[in-house]
Amino acid sequence: MGFPALSLPAAHALMTAPGTPFEMQELTIRGVKQRVWKNGPQTLRDVFVASRLHGDKTFMVYESERGSERVSFEAFARASLALAEALTDQGIHKGDRVVIAMRNLPEWPVAFFGALLCGAIAVPLNAWWTTPELEFALLDSGASVAIVDAERLALISGVLPNCSALKRVLVARSSSGSSDEMDHIVQRTEHILGAVAAWASLPERALPRVTIDAEDDATIFYTSGTTGQPKGALGTHRAACTTIIASGFSPQRNFVRRGQAVPRPEDRLTQRASLVGVPFFHVTGCHALLCPALANGSKLVTLHRWDTELALALIERERCTQAGGVPTLAWQLIEHPAREHYDLSSLESVAYGGAPAAAELVRRIHAVFPNAVPGTGWGMTET
Repeated sequence: MGFPALSLPAAHALMTAPGTPFEMQELTIRGVKQRVWKNGPQTLRDVFVASRLHGDKTFMVYESERGSERVSFEAFARASLALAEALTDQGIHKGDRVVIAMRNLPEWPVAFFGALLCGAIAVPLNAWWTTPELEFALLDSGASVAIVDAERLALISGVLPNCSALKRVLVARSSSGSSDEMDHIVQRTEHILGAVAAWASLPERALPRVTIDAEDDATIFYTSGTTGQPKGALGTHRAACTTIIASGFSPQRNFVRRGQAVPRPEDRLTQRASLVGVPFFHVTGCHALLCPALANGSKLVTLHRWDTELALALIERERCTQAGGVPTLAWQLIEHPAREHYDLSSLESVAYGGAPAAAELVRRIHAVFPNAVPGTGWGMTET
């Protein structure tokens, strides 16, 4: 049974009315009156706790030349708690900054939430920065701990003596340390977490005993620095959770505006799955993909590096419902000569942002992926 189509203001009024899941309220936050979501998670710790309800479902698939690594929601949770405990034991307290600089490895979300769970502020850094850029952010953020992969360790090892605030460098997937002078602060994440395949067998641990509020600072994301030095933009727990709720609001609004019944999550027969074409160190990858996936039980599929035909194969194998990134990636999926050899019928959306896109891209998405809705997003790191 259909419903009348609604204008944008009418849809907003209907969906945010008292008693609805997306009800809004007005609060004074740091002296400023703001409209905020009344329901849903208030802190990223709440998101973490909710993610455990998804249990043994696949949370993340990491594809590299060595094959596939698969991590369940429960395995991710146990690894995050193990890291949070280790950081607490190493003297990390609420408000301390923990830098994260690595590829989209399974260790990335563990590092992010491990830091948050002990009350620290997570500081994702651009993994493609040069040594001077990484050194600048390490110093500027006042980081106490850096969690990096082997490639980033090689870049920063020579400047570690300059970073006097650093107490510890945790390195993922490295068989060697840094220079002899700094070996005493470098530790392999495997010594804390073990192998990724064994995360599900890690002992159960309690959440760290630290008070975390919605208005506490949670993240520092650095801007692009196109007109000068990058600037660290503080984000609160409420800000991150606002994005999570909004990510559910926008798709439902499309149905409401068309006068269609909103699909119920419990009616889905398959798990949502996103082919991740953007880095987690960007607000899009972290706030628009990673955190909502933990809240709603979606699967994230990441690649060691972008390869269009491998991406097409992963869409087919993992039955990805979403793909995209910058417009260039969407065009590559559309125009790859081997595209027709793969079953891409699972795609429900192809999204892109971060750069201008021609109107022709929308038409091509409709033509090539008839089951998928094109979508574009834009946002400032500061917001």
